[in-house]
Amino acid sequence: MSANLSRTARTRKVVVETEHGIVAAQHRLAAQAGADVLSAGGDAVDAAIATSFAIGVLEPWMSGPAGGGALMLWRAEEGRAEALNYGMRAPAALDPADYPLTGRGVAGDLFPWQEVEGNRNVQGATAVAVPGVVDGMGRIHDRYGRMPWAELLAPAIGFAREGLLVDWYAALVIASTTRELANDPDAAALFLEDGQWPKVSGWTALADQRLDQGRMADSLDHLARHGARALYDGDLGASLAADMQAKGGCLSQDDLRAYRSTFSDPLSFEYRDARFHVVPGLTAGPTFRATLARMSRTGFGAAPDAASFTATAEGLSKAYAERLATMGDSGETESHTGCTTHFSVVDRDGNMVSQTQTLLSIFGARVVSPSTGFLMNNGIMWFDPEQGRPNSLGAGKRCLMNVCPILGEAGETRFAFGASGGRKIVSAMAQMASFVADFGMDIEAAFHHPRIDVSGGETIVADETLPADVLEALSARYPVATTRRSPFPYAFACPAGVMRTGGMNTGCTEIMSPWGDAVSEDQNG
Repeated sequence: MSANLSRTARTRKVVVETEHGIVAAQHRLAAQAGADVLSAGGDAVDAAIATSFAIGVLEPWMSGPAGGGALMLWRAEEGRAEALNYGMRAPAALDPADYPLTGRGVAGDLFPWQEVEGNRNVQGATAVAVPGVVDGMGRIHDRYGRMPWAELLAPAIGFAREGLLVDWYAALVIASTTRELANDPDAAALFLEDGQWPKVSGWTALADQRLDQGRMADSLDHLARHGARALYDGDLGASLAADMQAKGGCLSQDDLRAYRSTFSDPLSFEYRDARFHVVPGLTAGPTFRATLARMSRTGFGAAPDAASFTATAEGLSKAYAERLATMGDSGETESHTGCTTHFSVVDRDGNMVSQTQTLLSIFGARVVSPSTGFLMNNGIMWFDPEQGRPNSLGAGKRCLMNVCPILGEAGETRFAFGASGGRKIVSAMAQMASFVADFGMDIEAAFHHPRIDVSGGETIVADETLPADVLEALSARYPVATTRRSPFPYAFACPAGVMRTGGMNTGCTEIMSPWGDAVSEDQNG
């Protein structure tokens, strides 16, 4: 897949280092919005809320108010980790009989589920699950927020009033899903020109083509004035549900009223001399723990080598097999990148947030709620449409998410990492956690080091810049495909993270991401 790419180009990102707080996010302006909150006196939670809403406007195909996710929180003064799960749920009126199988075998997209008639579990209002992002942000603000709720939504409202600039990267992402977006008149009106082709700014750097996100701005302003539960208990939620039912879905306001995100103790465990905290339950946290448990049975040297990479591959392969066989509310290969975003925050006091949120597929259900301006999730696709399995489709069930935000402690170093990339996420987190815990890498080394991807299928994808002996060792045990990291598509997960050592904070994002950046609160926009 990389035959046409340059073999001489090298891409690096400068790591931010400061005593002040840092936000690392997949969009620079969202990171800046969070950093500005830190500068104004907010802590890591306030910055995370501002970043969450801002990035939903700036990367609308990746996440947004109609999505879901999870986060890990570190409270430095108490020395305590806490998890918040704001994942999606199937509507109460969902009937599995409405998702008949075609009998034509496995569908494409993210999971190896059997194909459903009309792709009803993938696209359209029938694929929409109960969203959790807004409730999750409201719950964490109630518990830990310092700054007024409305001030934290103000950056997102401003970005939406201005409208997202369709630069070359945005145009490329929109173009990748043009056919599906054209099927929904409201999605087509938002993202496409004349309902047919992507809005494009052209080749000149002076072009200024923007999305019209005015309706989304109005809805965010309503949330700012009336609180998070306005999307669930109030007129805004009623309008959202009515929109989905008008388009053939079963999401109701009763589903919204009943929704609550959940705080819990983390899944915490030791790995060699390090300690990790991840989100328990129906996330990739348990798979991350299982992977590291198997990796710990192999002694590693001073630097990543053939032995460490083969041990990592084996750990991931077996952990994924277990995940596929056992996890669900009572598993997943991937051929395309999922629609997810991740950002990490550290403030000057050492509080941290590692937060992942998603619409699931790129552009979610490819359906826009005209009353709210929100692009909807397709969380129903997380369920296996075949009945009788742990993760089978069912009314009111919780979705099994791939998200894996982590907190790590290794000696004097503490870090908050996470990534987007669907089933690629756990591969990235296991390796990057190992880079720090096993080999003492700082954040710059960890983010620039080449990786492999083991997502549960037979073939391992390996960065072709890995040493020859590593590739040979992997090839002796697994089918291996090699490729290079690129801005689009991502062959590997897209991480973002922050680190704290001795009172100094650092941050970095995926080096190939054209939008991602780590921004310090003492940096000007």
